[in-house]
Amino acid sequence: MNEERTYRPEWAPKEQTADFATAYVKGKEDTTLRSQETKKWVKRKERSVSEYVEGVLNNDRTILAQAITLVESNAAKHMERAQQILHELLPHVGRSIRIGITGVPGAGKSTFIEAFGQFLCEQGHRVAVLAVDPSSSITGGSILGDKTRMENLARDPRAFIRPSPSGGTLGGVHRKTRETMLLCEAAGYDIILIETVGVGQSEFVVRSMVDFFMMIALTGAGDELQGMKKGIMELVDAVVINKADGDNKPKAEAAREEYNQFLHYLRPATPGWETKAYTCSALLGEGIEKVWNVVEAFISVTKQSGAFDARRRHQLKDWIYSMIKDYLESSFFSHPQIKAELPMIENHVIAGTLSVTKAVQQLLQIYETKKGSE
Repeated sequence: MNEERTYRPEWAPKEQTADFATAYVKGKEDTTLRSQETKKWVKRKERSVSEYVEGVLNNDRTILAQAITLVESNAAKHMERAQQILHELLPHVGRSIRIGITGVPGAGKSTFIEAFGQFLCEQGHRVAVLAVDPSSSITGGSILGDKTRMENLARDPRAFIRPSPSGGTLGGVHRKTRETMLLCEAAGYDIILIETVGVGQSEFVVRSMVDFFMMIALTGAGDELQGMKKGIMELVDAVVINKADGDNKPKAEAAREEYNQFLHYLRPATPGWETKAYTCSALLGEGIEKVWNVVEAFISVTKQSGAFDARRRHQLKDWIYSMIKDYLESSFFSHPQIKAELPMIENHVIAGTLSVTKAVQQLLQIYETKKGSE
């Protein structure tokens, strides 16, 4: 062994004996890790607006997903950049068919959307699925699990699935889903499917941004119709009873008849169109083509009557007013003076020393005075 490179550890006995013989060889110092540690982290260069626009128009899925992330962000700088991108893409939007899909949990919405989307892709269409996922009112988090429930459709290069949270400030579903839809249209997707969370206010919001709105229902309609909200039923252009297969098929047909009797007495959601119920089996792919034929007939009838374009104009107007309301609400509650005064005024209302109306008037007066002096 080379004596110059051989060393005995400090803890070894000073006297070398046959019973205890140990040494180590000094190796060459590796400076690679040290250089990596001192290397500064380089931030990825942000894309320009023109790069985003070009990428979306060329259907670069990575850039499209990044543009949607900008739209979904509540950060001021991200929102500003997203609006610049959308402004450049405006000439390329509005050419798709927008379909809203709702239904109670367990009705098989995701299974239906996957079967429906695959059928449309096979027909030569390009399909974007925007699944509005419910955000927790406590944590603000979302599961965002729709891609895992639509594995086959997610693998199709002609389809694009984007789950997005329903929560958030300044618009929520109204702004984020609408603007995401515009990005997908600019990327060349001619069918936009928007899945709602299933219950609550989201149905009314999604109705205000789609051309055709359908509800996925289950069998056993007799019990369901007793508790059916008339308001929800007046929003839909078709009722699709899913899981019409096997022993369940006769029940599905019976449910279809009951729904049609109920729908006959309701005001249709779209002028000149009669809302009816249909059956299908998303699992077996039966009845899917019939549903698409109904959508095509609806588009043809409403475009001839002018109802299609009238609805789109009304939706844009509704979007303006909803954004104004969202902006004013966000501006009001984020104002420092309101944040400071609101807890005290709330306590006075709870204690019974101040009426709700008077409390609101005081808060609005504080807000208007402070905003006027800024």
